[in-house]
Amino acid sequence: MTVNKDQLDEIEALRSSKSETSRVTVPELEKILYQPINVLDHGFVRVIDYMGDDSAIVQSARVSYGKGTKKISNDQGLIKYLMRHRHSTPFEMCEIKFHIKLPIFIARQWIRHRTANVNEYSARYSILDKEFYIPSIENIASQSTINNQGRGEVLSSEEASNVISILKADAEQTYANYESLLNESSEGGVLDENKSGIARELARMNLTLNTYTQWYWKIDLNNLLHFLALRADDHAQYEIKVYADAMLDIVKKWVPITYNAFDDYRVGGTELSAKEVNFLRKLIKGEKPSFEEEGISKREWAELQKKFDLS
Repeated sequence: MTVNKDQLDEIEALRSSKSETSRVTVPELEKILYQPINVLDHGFVRVIDYMGDDSAIVQSARVSYGKGTKKISNDQGLIKYLMRHRHSTPFEMCEIKFHIKLPIFIARQWIRHRTANVNEYSARYSILDKEFYIPSIENIASQSTINNQGRGEVLSSEEASNVISILKADAEQTYANYESLLNESSEGGVLDENKSGIARELARMNLTLNTYTQWYWKIDLNNLLHFLALRADDHAQYEIKVYADAMLDIVKKWVPITYNAFDDYRVGGTELSAKEVNFLRKLIKGEKPSFEEEGISKREWAELQKKFDLS
């Protein structure tokens, strides 16, 4: 179950209540406000609150840059200009707050993005739910031989099924031990009247990293786009990428003009080193440059070929 009964009741209450406001609202985002978007087997992403829209970015830029921006005739052109030239502060004027449920090992990777405000579910105060992330067969792969932090070939169905059995058994066993250490059931109630149980802050250390946690994550649009550029990328770990993909769709609803500019210049665009630019310049002129002579390493050359399908 991705959302528990208490959360469902809260969502229903929030969505049924109406508030008058003079501030900017986004109809497409209002449609999904508070509602969970399911991710992985038990995870979700929810929009809890937001501030600003595309017009807020434009307004901020024109206040900041003054008359110079009048040369750009419309909001779309201005946002594209800001994105193309990597201006950041106008995009910082928009903020969004998410409620996210995710496996602990992904949360520890995610928290490296230190440009957000985070408040995580406290396992010192409450008992974590008995929910674990178990990958599907097609997402279980061997270690990559060319990338030390990535996956290689997908395992055979038999090998993958064995991995899943181990993951399930370990998670079930450690959670049973967790409840035993607490001497308390996750559903409520003491397990053994003759035992005391240890503190929740100690018992939690025995849980597996595929146990689910939850947090509120508030971030400005500029830093959110930086997060998405890295985590929605094809090189990102699958388990964090699916969250990024869900959030990217939310950005599209929230700030569609900015999303299009981001998709064009960041997601669909690419960066080149000075050596790569010089190499391509010679290639366009009809010359036959050598990547070794241009000082481009074999790995850089492979990446350049992939960028422009030069192989």
